[in-house]
Amino acid sequence: MLFKPIGETGQERIGTAHVVIIGCGALGSPIAEMLIRAGIGKLTIADRDYVERSNLQRQQLFTEQDADEGMPKVVAAERRLKDIRRDSDIRVVLDHVDGPLLEELVADADLIMDATDNFETRLLINDAAWKKGIPWIHGACVGSSGTVFPFIPGKTACFRCLLPVLPSVNETCDTAGIIAPAVQLVAARQTAEALKWLTGNEEVMMTKLLHFDTWNNTQVEAGISRLRRPTCETCGEMPTYPSLHKPEGTNYAVLCGRETVQIIPDTSRALTMDDGEVVAKRIGSDYKRTPFFTEFHVEGYRCVLFQNGRLLIHGLRNLNKGRQIYHQLFG
Repeated sequence: MLFKPIGETGQERIGTAHVVIIGCGALGSPIAEMLIRAGIGKLTIADRDYVERSNLQRQQLFTEQDADEGMPKVVAAERRLKDIRRDSDIRVVLDHVDGPLLEELVADADLIMDATDNFETRLLINDAAWKKGIPWIHGACVGSSGTVFPFIPGKTACFRCLLPVLPSVNETCDTAGIIAPAVQLVAARQTAEALKWLTGNEEVMMTKLLHFDTWNNTQVEAGISRLRRPTCETCGEMPTYPSLHKPEGTNYAVLCGRETVQIIPDTSRALTMDDGEVVAKRIGSDYKRTPFFTEFHVEGYRCVLFQNGRLLIHGLRNLNKGRQIYHQLFG
């Protein structure tokens, strides 16, 4: 409150605001912590993954114990954030975020924070933001570099408009590594933009996309307003928001930058952790069961089955092989 641009009025606005963070890894961790410490009224955090030891050098909310227990990131994050501020209102969602779920999560949100790691999810956030008229703060980092920009419906071009000038193949922290200072700089800039918006200081928000490399001491800014296209499927004259349409049937995907195939069964098919235990016993595999998932091995691949039927097959990038294993296990 002593910081004049925020003051008592701005602090009151922060205290009644609802922010949704998509992703709870490198960027989601510090963003969530800064917002909780700032006194945010309500925080929703969605993430599909669990803590592994390789996360610990850059994901500040987690510990070795979380990794040893295979704790879902959102659960570990909530526990730590509650230690920081007991009265915090936090909703966590352990799931793959698709169109219908995202629209539900942001229904009463004031702001969406991008803490994801792939184009597909950012296009999803972008469509939901424009459809609902909610700003979202983009952030990305890899190696020693990072990018930040606040997308505001009705004011800026949207993320889909940028696709023709963005690289078609992006490195990720799982393929190129990352240093924590790059993460912290991106998260800090994202959170600063969030606080500006939430406290009514829109006039001082960034108007150009920022890209920096903290190792090589470089920084560039680029205007993107001219990239706005009248025919854009998200922010154009006749928007259709294509990313929000959930595909029918069982969904198979390779997770960005990881040797992991994700399988989300059709809604008509109910798989549970119990099914994972049954399968593990049938094939003679050792298995581990936590309150959140059942883990077992098949053909040398590590399989993790969540309670809602979502299956991760680690060590695999071939979708056809993933389908074969899935049908082999569950018919």
